Amino acid sequence: MPDALLVEPALLAGISDLDLIARRVVDGLVSGLHRSPFHGFSAEFHQYRHYRPGDDVKHVDWKLFARTDRLYTKQFQETTNLPASFVIDTSASMGFAGSGPLTKLRYAVVLAAALSHLLARQGDQVALLLGDGGAGRYLAPRGGRVHQRAILHALAAAEAAGPWPAAAAVRAAALRMARRGLVFVFTDLYDDEASTLAELRHAVSMGHDVALFHVLTRDEVTLTAAGVHEFEDVETGATREVDATAMAGPYTARVRAFLDEARTTAQAGGIDYSLVDTRMLPQDVLRRFLVRQPGVGRTP
Repeated sequence: MPDALLVEPALLAGISDLDLIARRVVDGLVSGLHRSPFHGFSAEFHQYRHYRPGDDVKHVDWKLFARTDRLYTKQFQETTNLPASFVIDTSASMGFAGSGPLTKLRYAVVLAAALSHLLARQGDQVALLLGDGGAGRYLAPRGGRVHQRAILHALAAAEAAGPWPAAAAVRAAALRMARRGLVFVFTDLYDDEASTLAELRHAVSMGHDVALFHVLTRDEVTLTAAGVHEFEDVETGATREVDATAMAGPYTARVRAFLDEARTTAQAGGIDYSLVDTRMLPQDVLRRFLVRQPGVGRTP
C-alpha cells in the first residue's frame, strides 16, 4: 500500500516535510489500535453527598447504605489528559547513521513528531526541550495547531552537535511541568547514562510518567566490520586503530551488558524502556509502546 511505504525509514530519509511524516506514521499507527492510546477524559471520585430525588441510582453507594442505613451518592470530577514534554538528545553522537538511512537524531525526531501529532490531535498540551533547557530551545506546554506547527518546526531544525547535558535536560523538563504529566526522552544514553537514569527515576518520584526511547543504530549494537579499521569518536573526534575482527566478540558482549543494565535500571525505577533500532518501522516502535497503555511508566 503506498501510504504504508511512506513510513519506511529508507523513504523517510527523502521526505523533508516533518508534518507529512508525522501524519503518515500516525495514520498507519492508529489504524491498528482500537482505542485512544493515551489517557482520555475520565472521572475521579470527589466526595459523597446525601441522595436527592432524581439522582442517578447507579451512583448510590449501596455498601455505605448497608452500614449506615442512609443513602449517599458519589460525586465525581472530570479530569483531563496529562500534558506531555518531549526531551531530545542533540549530542554529536546522535548524528550517527551507520549503514542505516537515518541518523539517530532524525529517527528520534520522527518518533517525537508522530507522538506529538497524536497528542495534539487529541487536544492535549505538548512541550519540547532541545539541548539542556537553558541555552537550548524550550517550548512550554500548549495545545492547538499553531503550537503544534512550532513544535514540528523546532524538531525539524534540531542538529546533532557537541555534548548533551542529559541529566540537566531531564531535570529541567520534569521541573517545568506545572503538574503531573508525561515525559518522553529520546537518547542514545552515551552522555553519563547513570546520572541520566537517576534523573529519570527522580521524575517518576515527582509523579510523572516517564518513557525512555533508547535510540541506536544496528552498527552500534553489533560490530560487523572485519580487519583493521580506524574508528572515530563522533563527539570528541578522537581516533583509534582497531582490529575489528578480534574485537567483535568483546565489543558485542560489552554492548549487550550496557543495554541490559539500562533496561534493568529503567524498569526498576518505573520507567518505560524501549530499545529502538533505527531500521525499524517507526509505527512499529510506537505501536509496541502504546499497546502497553494505559499509563506510561510500566514495565513490559
